[in-house]
Amino acid sequence: MTIKYDKIADAVYMKMSSAAIANSFKLDDTLFVDKDKEGNIVGFEILDASSREDLISNLEKNVEDGVPVSIINSTPVVA
Repeated sequence: MTIKYDKIADAVYMKMSSAAIANSFKLDDTLFVDKDKEGNIVGFEILDASSREDLISNLEKNVEDGVPVSIINSTPVVA
């Protein structure tokens, strides 16, 4: 599992698998799930992440437990 937090977008992406994403599903206004062609979860994105205190404390715990967490300061631009 890898975790990326984009400070500019205020979004967290948790990647659970290296499989190719076949479908993305919006569960609510701030939660999206990516699945592979077999329906397994590849990852999920949480928007407005800084407003979720439970998420921030879990990120801190993941860092302490050695889970790779990347914090980026810019949103990639796709041409």
